[in-house]
Amino acid sequence: MGAFDIAHLTFRYPGAAVPALEDVSLTIEDGAFLVVCGPSGCGKTTLLRHLKPVLSPHGDRTGSIVLDGTPIGELTGREQASRVGFVLQDPDTQIVCDKVWHELAFGLENLGLASEVIRLRVAEMASYFGIQHWFERPVCELSGGQKQLLNLASVMAMQPRALVLDEPTAQLDPLAAREFLSTLRAVNRDLGTTVILSEHRLEETLPIADGVVVLDCGRIVAEGEPRSVCAHLEAARHPMRRAMPTPARAYLEVEGASAGEIPIPLTVREGRTYLAARAAEGAVAPTSSPVDVGARKRDSVESALELRDVWFRYARDGEDALRDLALHVTKGSWHCILGGNGAGKSTALGIMSRAYAPYRGSVRLFGRDMRRIPAKELFSGLLGVLPQDPQALFVHDTVRADLEDVAGATPKAHALIERVAEQVEIAHLLDRHPFDLSGGERQRAGMAKVLLLRPRVLLLDEPTKGLDAAFKERLARVLERVRADGMTIVMVSHDVEFCASHADTCSLLFRGSVVSTAPAREFFAGNSFYTTVANRIGRAVRPDVVVEEDLVELCGGPR
Repeated sequence: MGAFDIAHLTFRYPGAAVPALEDVSLTIEDGAFLVVCGPSGCGKTTLLRHLKPVLSPHGDRTGSIVLDGTPIGELTGREQASRVGFVLQDPDTQIVCDKVWHELAFGLENLGLASEVIRLRVAEMASYFGIQHWFERPVCELSGGQKQLLNLASVMAMQPRALVLDEPTAQLDPLAAREFLSTLRAVNRDLGTTVILSEHRLEETLPIADGVVVLDCGRIVAEGEPRSVCAHLEAARHPMRRAMPTPARAYLEVEGASAGEIPIPLTVREGRTYLAARAAEGAVAPTSSPVDVGARKRDSVESALELRDVWFRYARDGEDALRDLALHVTKGSWHCILGGNGAGKSTALGIMSRAYAPYRGSVRLFGRDMRRIPAKELFSGLLGVLPQDPQALFVHDTVRADLEDVAGATPKAHALIERVAEQVEIAHLLDRHPFDLSGGERQRAGMAKVLLLRPRVLLLDEPTKGLDAAFKERLARVLERVRADGMTIVMVSHDVEFCASHADTCSLLFRGSVVSTAPAREFFAGNSFYTTVANRIGRAVRPDVVVEEDLVELCGGPR
């Protein structure tokens, strides 16, 4: 069995003013596929970790959690391992072995199973998950999507009845995320495994879910099947309505929260059905001129950052991670770099930040050879970097102390810290330890530390990772403000929707080279897979539909 009964669960971290979870009561049926969502810091990870006691955070807890009739605290370590599987957000955090086959066998060996049982289960899982083709490879050679699939297979080899996943697609590109979620749905459908999944990426998860739980400030604010939750959030005008799938948001913007003749669409296919129905009613807006995806103009304005003929490899005898990379970022622009896992995006950002040195080619910052700029000058107002894992930025016991490390401890510096903390909404977290923050909160704290440097060029590696939809919009406004002050933004991202809504220019990397660069709207209108849900729904009618507002207008709703 894999059913949970959670009754009046309340949890408070040590020293916290308010509880992270408050009076949470929830029944999760055996074999269900449940998505847990909510704003960053709402308690999703805290709730999920309570479902496996060895991962439960330290603090004060009241209430009860029962798994198949047994209080979860009474399960032995062996029972927890065999009955509740857990997949973490960062694929590298969970992997402990150097070879794929050994990682698959590691948990089974720790359970003390016989070698013939281990061989059978490893072979079965490798075949089921399609791992047999890279069974002997070193783990370090795998892509992010492959590592996460390996984590899933390793957990499933122990045959858990319930599988808990904490934002498992956060570091995957859109295609890898879609494949991972498809595999997860197959695990639920084919094996009957109960799946409990926390996610910000709801475009793909809500359509395959049986139920949705929305948390806010540690409380359940909505619960039920996906369409009813979408309608409830819209009727309540709750900020989480902005996180619902694009087809649902467009439908509710046009129709309102009351149910129409057509159910609330959740998928591209359902969105197209709704668009066809609106067209049949004569409500679809007239077709505008299609985007000329062949045009590739470059403004003759000052260059902020330019990479020419850049080649880079991590080892002398290894493969090239970057091949003849050329990139031109104009001053004051917001430039997004997209591409699959392993395409070279973070490596390119490392070249731009001087973390790596190319063995061929040049990098110029405002016309100057970056190699000749002293480090003190480079990182004291010229260049700011927010890495993919912002935890690396924190060296003190409180967020405030880390920010003072950059701005100073004078009254003027304190005023600046308070202002930036308010901008990125971490004022209430300043006295918390950075490692006690959620992934999204840590991302915002890292952003604050970088913004205090007031760099002329800001390099961001997956800045929206772990952030809820509402804060993404607020982050966009923060970035727009600093850009209005003259800052140039270069952002690596898997977040197609965010890039389409806010970037000026986008580039697609493939095997270490830029294969396409264009203005954002033009870029997404010309792609088949690296494009938005709104474009997939509306492009047959109007090729220039790119963002949700375009789709709403096309359906005859307000813009």
